[in-house]
Amino acid sequence: AGSIFFLDAPGGTGKSFVTQLILAKIRCEKQIALAIASLGITAMLLPRGRTAHSALKLPLDLVRAKIPTCNIGKNSEEAEVLRQCCLIVWDECTMTNKGALEEMDQSLKGIWDSTAYMGGVTLLLSGDFQQTLPVIPKGSRADDVRACLKSSMLWPQVKTLSLSTKIRDSMSVAFAEDILALGEGKVPRNDRSELCYTVDKPSDLLKTAFPNLESNYADINWLSERTILAPKNVAVSAINDQLISQIP
Repeated sequence: AGSIFFLDAPGGTGKSFVTQLILAKIRCEKQIALAIASLGITAMLLPRGRTAHSALKLPLDLVRAKIPTCNIGKNSEEAEVLRQCCLIVWDECTMTNKGALEEMDQSLKGIWDSTAYMGGVTLLLSGDFQQTLPVIPKGSRADDVRACLKSSMLWPQVKTLSLSTKIRDSMSVAFAEDILALGEGKVPRNDRSELCYTVDKPSDLLKTAFPNLESNYADINWLSERTILAPKNVAVSAINDQLISQIP
């Protein structure tokens, strides 16, 4: 009772499959398992998933809330669900502020009238610390690290379980190894300690990614090995227009 586990799983190792299987097992036994996630889009991938902010009534801005508080009354319907809950799965937990986890612990202790961690409810955290960590606006790297779950006073109580085999990328071993090396900080950097190389003009980027496009545009295999990612649709449209204009 009150056990806390962390499923350390880089992308493509089967984290979603494992967590969904565990949730299905608990629920088919007519027990209550709560599925929450740090992001709305992640919560949508969990069966009957909700965001942690919604399920635990946490403030949206965890940075400004010096002590994040779960706004759940002890006699509320939400509290009753948590009393009957035997498992909570928190996906992409690595993105959340440690204060949310610590307040969740205090709230569950109060709801269950228990001194056990999480009030005696088993908690399964899942995520990948190689991905985005909690971001502190205008904060330093040290501020981000201090906000991380591994800096929480609860972390010594967490038992880590690992998934390491890239199931999704099993047919692309080299790609999977490159992604893992990037996450572990093993990718060589340039003389300015940058992972990426910069170009002066967008046209230089197009020439690098799609050299001799006018001669290779009909080669499907050649095209499938190249892509340019952009954060905004307007940039995507501009890049596509420039590339298409080069095709005879």
